[in-house]
Amino acid sequence: MINVLAFIEVKPGCRDEFLEIFQANVSAVRLEDGCISYVPCLDVDSGLPPQETVNENLITVVEAWESLEHLYAHLKAPHMLDYQEKTKEMKVSTRLRIVTPA
Repeated sequence: MINVLAFIEVKPGCRDEFLEIFQANVSAVRLEDGCISYVPCLDVDSGLPPQETVNENLITVVEAWESLEHLYAHLKAPHMLDYQEKTKEMKVSTRLRIVTPA
């Protein structure tokens, strides 16, 4: 199993529209072979000292996949290509962390 942390920063004023498009795609992703979980998350101001600055324009997607091969197939799925096209002008950056349980 692998876990993916996808950090997607959107342009100011685009978060709600981005999340609407993202949420419309979630059910298709969850039906993909190998998808264990796929959850978009928003920053919460916890007040904990180690927490980085809260960013209202950051969406963190927490994903779990059976394998890297399943993740690769996910990235090429037609609904993902459509989502990428619809949201490309809204994004400032996308960063990934691919990890596995120790």
